[in-house]
Amino acid sequence: MTTSRAGETATRVPDRSADRTAGRIAELAGRRAKAVASGGPGRRGEFGARERIERLMDAGSFTETGLFVRARAAGDGARRPYGDGVVTGHGTVDGRTVCVFAQDSTVFGGSMGEAFGEKAVALMDLALRIGCPVVGLNDGGGARIQEGVASLALYAELVRRNVRASGVIPQISVVLGPCAGGAAYSPAITDFTVMVDGASHMFVTGPDVIEAVTGERTSAEDLGGARTSNAVNGNAHFLAADEQDAFDTVRELLSYLPANNLERPPEYAPGPVPDGAWLDEVVPDRLGQAYDMHDVLRAVVDDGELLEVQELFAPNIICALARVEGRSVGVVANQPLHAAGVLDIDASEKAARFVRFCDAFGVPLLTFADVPGYLSGVRQEQAGIIRRGAKLLYAYAEATVPKVTVVVRKAYGGGYAVMGSKHLGADISLAWPTARIAVMGAEGAVGVLHRRELAAAADPEALRARLVAAYESTHGTPYLAAERGYVDDVIAPRETRAHVCRALRTLRGKRAPMPERRHGNIPL
Repeated sequence: MTTSRAGETATRVPDRSADRTAGRIAELAGRRAKAVASGGPGRRGEFGARERIERLMDAGSFTETGLFVRARAAGDGARRPYGDGVVTGHGTVDGRTVCVFAQDSTVFGGSMGEAFGEKAVALMDLALRIGCPVVGLNDGGGARIQEGVASLALYAELVRRNVRASGVIPQISVVLGPCAGGAAYSPAITDFTVMVDGASHMFVTGPDVIEAVTGERTSAEDLGGARTSNAVNGNAHFLAADEQDAFDTVRELLSYLPANNLERPPEYAPGPVPDGAWLDEVVPDRLGQAYDMHDVLRAVVDDGELLEVQELFAPNIICALARVEGRSVGVVANQPLHAAGVLDIDASEKAARFVRFCDAFGVPLLTFADVPGYLSGVRQEQAGIIRRGAKLLYAYAEATVPKVTVVVRKAYGGGYAVMGSKHLGADISLAWPTARIAVMGAEGAVGVLHRRELAAAADPEALRARLVAAYESTHGTPYLAAERGYVDDVIAPRETRAHVCRALRTLRGKRAPMPERRHGNIPL
């Protein structure tokens, strides 16, 4: 009650603005609840889209973008759910900003529509502006047929952003369900792809269409399952046991990487220094006997820890992220346990892409060579080993990051040149006394150089043995290369970590400007 100027009592008219605000807030809450609700019972996998994001990111750090974006109408009475089948936003992983999107298979099967694509593109643009990694959680049915060409247009827009971001911000794809058709090309362009064993499938054309067109019968698992993609065609880089293992893999991977190409990778306090004394005995006395290169690597890197990339694909070469004195390094090493560590097409392409990734993001390269050369054979030649093997030469020669090489045992022919040699720009080249740096092995060289003598000899085997021994004494050592400066030092194996640490410290301020150009023309 109030009193008027005339002293009369009057009733105040209630102010309804508070009610209007409260109503709007209530409406917001209702819309928000509807937007975050599941689109239906069609969920695949272990977790929903938002739960997947929460399991990947630091607790409580995720901020969603485009929550109220709705699907475009694709006909009278068409459903227009909020989000349009993708959850986008940003948060932190180990306190560092990361952008993330997750396809929601309960909304139109996770297929890409126009609004979906616009949200994903906007997220990529945001990540490029602020310079942070992007992680995509893929679980969808490809292009949304009912939206026609608009869906295809947004696929192309997303791929254009992937290309623009390549070498600028790290891009990681996690395939948690189907990823087919045009949807498969975006993960192929990103830096790393993680797939879940028994749950993930990635292919351009599915089994049913293949059977209808070609008559070939296959299963989704054999065609593009997680194991096929990791071990057979190399489309994926990591095989996870389940979804949580996939998220843990992404978190570990990000710990080695910078936020963008202008920053350095994060640094950590180094752990205990490995005891490398036993490295003096790791290389067998018999040249043809294999050993596990992992044993060498673990004695050099911090805590003996390696995050191996494409572990199941082309196992004759090892590519891994590790740390030396708390700083990230990229490790490339021949693996004598598989095909004697020979360089074939798959190994060359695997290592080339890894080397280029490390160079793009300022990760120094540490190379361990024990290589008999490039693989010979009709199949390799006809499949293009010249062109495809040249990719690794190109990658090493192009790289401007610090490059340190250790020749452990064999370094023959083109294999010597390509595996981080001084001639391709290695800053520091070291060799063990067990190193054999030559055009080819003793047996092959003697057969070529002394063919006529051996053919005319009364005892060719005895002569061959003498010639092989003579060749080994001169060419089967690291000292001819050291005399020419192709090797900076010959070191005892037990001293490898100490020399590598000093080399990387020295090279920390390396500058290697390249000629101005639009881009090189790698032999794709």
